[in-house]
Amino acid sequence: MPSFPIPAGVSLRRGAAKGWRGFVWMLKIILPVSLLTFLLDFFGCLAHLDGLLEPLMGAIHLPAMAALPLLVGLLTGIYGGIAAMTVLPFTVQQMTLMAVFLLIAHSLIQEGLVQHHSGCPMWMATANRLAAAVLTVFAIGWLLGPETARETAGMSPAATKIAFWPALQTWGADMAELCLKMLLIIVVLMMGMELAKQYRLIEKVVRLIKPFLGLLGLDRQVGMLWLTAAFLGITYGGALIVEEVREGKLPSDRLKTLHVSIGINHAMLEDPAVFIPLGIHPFWLWVPRLVVAVMFAHTYRLWLWLRARRRMLTGNAISAGSLKP
Repeated sequence: MPSFPIPAGVSLRRGAAKGWRGFVWMLKIILPVSLLTFLLDFFGCLAHLDGLLEPLMGAIHLPAMAALPLLVGLLTGIYGGIAAMTVLPFTVQQMTLMAVFLLIAHSLIQEGLVQHHSGCPMWMATANRLAAAVLTVFAIGWLLGPETARETAGMSPAATKIAFWPALQTWGADMAELCLKMLLIIVVLMMGMELAKQYRLIEKVVRLIKPFLGLLGLDRQVGMLWLTAAFLGITYGGALIVEEVREGKLPSDRLKTLHVSIGINHAMLEDPAVFIPLGIHPFWLWVPRLVVAVMFAHTYRLWLWLRARRRMLTGNAISAGSLKP
């Protein structure tokens, strides 16, 4: 039977529906986490953690209270981290550092399991992302200035001058504004994704980027897999990688190199875009983790080459020794 192209309007409606479902799912995370963070901060619970966490956070140019959004993001995902960030009095520079950290290292358990089942041990995937996040934030913090951790954005909601109910109303108004912005961003992105699928733009882009995969530290065989994970996320990319693993098409070393790259740099459209309403410059949301992903992929390939060469030299030495009279 002849196949007829799907009208663009159908794809747009489908994308809008997916965007709405994704937004509702996001609200189930962001609202409870944000409210809990507001309550903890208002009643002074977070202040007790300053002495314990200040050295650790200070090492990456952040104040002690930044530990909560980072921990929430590591366990629940980017939206949970954003929910905690928006309640506390951070400067734009501090939110920039936290955004870069969370873009690289978030949902470590969920996405670590996806990577584990698609060819990369969970410990390796997690260690890779944490190391990349810490090193990247340390470098950016050094560029922004060591005083970043000591800056404050103003009074915390916990201040006694502000009564509970007015503070709660302010929190509600701020969250409503943020959620509306995120709804618009997510729906537009999902509509764009559906149009890209309809017109097979992803396959066309893969053909265009294949010559540049070497610059990314990747093999040409993984072009489609990298593009899927880079634009749609580890979960979607992992599903495709699992199928490739089952068919035995990719050597283990190339597969792990791919995971090193996409673990650091994935979901390049949706994840960075949700931080834009916080006033963070787009440069920091897109460029650093792409650069770090390239560096880590090339470093891992170099390590593989050195390990293979050492084994070869060791094998030659053993063979030469066995041939001696």
